[in-house]
Amino acid sequence: MDPNLAVRALSALAHESRLAIFRTLVVAGPEGLPAGDIAQQLGLSPPSLSFHLKDLSNAELVKARQSGRFIFYSANFDAMNGLIGFLTENCCAGAECPDSASLKCFRDNA
Repeated sequence: MDPNLAVRALSALAHESRLAIFRTLVVAGPEGLPAGDIAQQLGLSPPSLSFHLKDLSNAELVKARQSGRFIFYSANFDAMNGLIGFLTENCCAGAECPDSASLKCFRDNA
């Protein structure tokens, strides 16, 4: 992952509302949610939600698709996995960590 993109992604997630939006979209899965449902679940006003979705989109963490008169937003799982990989690529002194233990290994070595 490009380090500049990683910085944009981390910066976008470094806000309580944007992190909540992203986590909500991760839970929703690849189908995503319409903007109105996200706003209702998180108690955000439409202008505030729009502002935060723009930042997440600019960081390539969220994708939007039109379906009829609704815009559905979904987490960009490739970008999420790329960011996690970028953060943990040197885990265990560069050796591959066993069985998805990357984050545990990272915590143990921190």
